[in-house]
Amino acid sequence: MTDIFAKYAGLAASFDTVGRISPRNPFGVVIERPLSATVGLIEGRETLLFGTNNYLGLSQSTAAADAAIATVRKEGVGTTGSRIANGTYALHRELERRLAETFQREHCLVFSTGYQANLGAISALAGKDDILFLDADSHASIYDGSRLSAAQVIRFRHNDPDDLSRRLARVKDHPGAKLVVVEGIYSMTGNVAPMREFADVKKEHGAWLLADEAHSFGVLGAHGRGAAELFDCEADVDFVVGTFSKSLGTVGGYCVSNHPGIELIRLCSRPYMFTASLPPEIIAATLASLTEMEARPELRTTLMENAHHLNHGLHALGLRASPHVSPVVAVTLGAVDQAIRFWNRLLECGVYVNLSLPPATPDDNPLLRCSVMAAHTPAEIDRALDAFGKVAQELGL
Repeated sequence: MTDIFAKYAGLAASFDTVGRISPRNPFGVVIERPLSATVGLIEGRETLLFGTNNYLGLSQSTAAADAAIATVRKEGVGTTGSRIANGTYALHRELERRLAETFQREHCLVFSTGYQANLGAISALAGKDDILFLDADSHASIYDGSRLSAAQVIRFRHNDPDDLSRRLARVKDHPGAKLVVVEGIYSMTGNVAPMREFADVKKEHGAWLLADEAHSFGVLGAHGRGAAELFDCEADVDFVVGTFSKSLGTVGGYCVSNHPGIELIRLCSRPYMFTASLPPEIIAATLASLTEMEARPELRTTLMENAHHLNHGLHALGLRASPHVSPVVAVTLGAVDQAIRFWNRLLECGVYVNLSLPPATPDDNPLLRCSVMAAHTPAEIDRALDAFGKVAQELGL
């Protein structure tokens, strides 16, 4: 009998290598319980959380928790059905209305996760006769959506509108639709997309533009609508996809648009049609978090101040940190074993960040991926920087 796991021999060998270097599984860390938005109990120690994507600290929102508790007692813990069956409650429609209003768009579809929002929107928008243009550093959910779509895929260089323009020009006579997909903030590096330039290229070539604002919603722009708002080009972005699991602190995803045809996706997007809908308590918590985000714009100001603090502090230590200032701050290291040792020592010093290893990283470089929150205090950021400095010195960096 053929071993069904034989295809993972290379992965097993790589994981064994990690195990020989690391005293713990870096991809199986357990937060025993959160003590606050910024501190969690890990291995029995109070640990600073700098790897959670909880940008506004709203995962610990009292208003969101109260809304969830009240709703679960009133409406139960789940819908037991998909959105096209029995899984659409009044709360789902209310959240779609609120999100459309927030983004100043006419239409909104809510999905069960952010991953499924990309999977569902991209696979339904791009058909077998169309062409998808993807930034080379696109998230896995974007690539997976492209595979489900059966569309032709053309990659362009990361954050390079000129390269995109050249590639669009080469297929100018192709009869199908051309959909460009970019992200507001890239989740691994924190790089911010030049959204205005991408919008100009899209218009020049008669393409469509989808912006994944998962990591930029609640973060960028005067009202937190993301990179498209920051660069004043929202009218030229046809579709915005995002998630509730970052700035809003819950779970779920969405796609908003002014194009009425988006409503047809409800009838042909498999991740929308064949997945159980979000539980009512999650919808209620998300609505409460959205209200809090909109009522407290100072959270975005504090968040960006903290992002500057962490980013500039890492640069001052001589570490190779992200060139863009955003809530995602990646430290690039030269070797996998070095990154694994650095990550372990940080955790032992009471600081949790994400360890990202090739081939899941841009340019095949290992990363220590940090994410900062509005809830972090300057003192907590300084403690994290002290830990980075201590470990860098220990490792001779």
